[in-house]
Amino acid sequence: MRILVVDDEPDAIELIRFNLKASGYEVLTAEDGEEALAKARKFSPDMILLDVMLPEIDGLEVCKILRRDPATASLPIIMLTAKASEIDRVLGLEFGADDYVTKPFSPRELMLRVRNLLKRKESSKEEVERFQVRDIELDVSKYEVKIMGQPIDLTPTEFKLLQILMERKGRVQSRDRLLQDVWGYDQLIDTRTVDTHVRRLREKMGEAADYVTTVRGVGYRLMEPAG
Repeated sequence: MRILVVDDEPDAIELIRFNLKASGYEVLTAEDGEEALAKARKFSPDMILLDVMLPEIDGLEVCKILRRDPATASLPIIMLTAKASEIDRVLGLEFGADDYVTKPFSPRELMLRVRNLLKRKESSKEEVERFQVRDIELDVSKYEVKIMGQPIDLTPTEFKLLQILMERKGRVQSRDRLLQDVWGYDQLIDTRTVDTHVRRLREKMGEAADYVTTVRGVGYRLMEPAG
C-alpha cells in the first residue's frame, strides 16, 4: 500500500518514512500543501499522513480540498497536530480527517493508527453484506451508500460508523463502544472524536440525518423516524 506523508520538517518525514517502510508500505513525501494536492491526485495513495502546519496551503485547507474532490473524497487521512493545538485537532475532524495523532508522537502509536484505518477500509471492501433502513442503503461489498436512491461520498471512518449503527439498529451505542469498534482504540481517547464524525455524517445524510439520534449522556443510535 502507498502512503503519502506531508510534513515540512525533514526529520519528521524521515522518522515516519523509516517506520512505514519497516512495516511494508510504499512511501511518497511532500513538503507543502500544493505538492501534497498534486501528488494525491497523480499517485492515488491509499492514505495520507497530513501535518497541519504547512507552507503555501496549510494541512486543514488541503484536507478540505481533498474532501470536495470526488476523486479523493473517500481517501483516508490522518492529521498530525501539535499537542497544544486542540483547535487544530477539532478543525481537522470537522474538515474531514479520519483520525489525528498529536506531536510528539510515538512511532508505535502512529503505526497502530495507520494499520487500524487501512484495515477499516479494506475490511469494508472484503465483506459481502448489504443493509437497508428505509431510505438508507449501505452495500459493504460495493463500498457504497445511497440515500433516497442517491449515492453519497463517505470517508472510511464515516462509512464504518454508519455501518455499525445500521447493523445495530435501535440499540444505543456508547461513545466508548464506538471508539473501540470503529477506531479500534482500547484506551481512553477524547470522545469528541465520535461527536465530530457523527455531526459530519449527519450533514452528508441530508434529510435522512434524523435517522441518527443522540441519547443524551450515553451515545447514539440509528432509528427509523416515526410516520
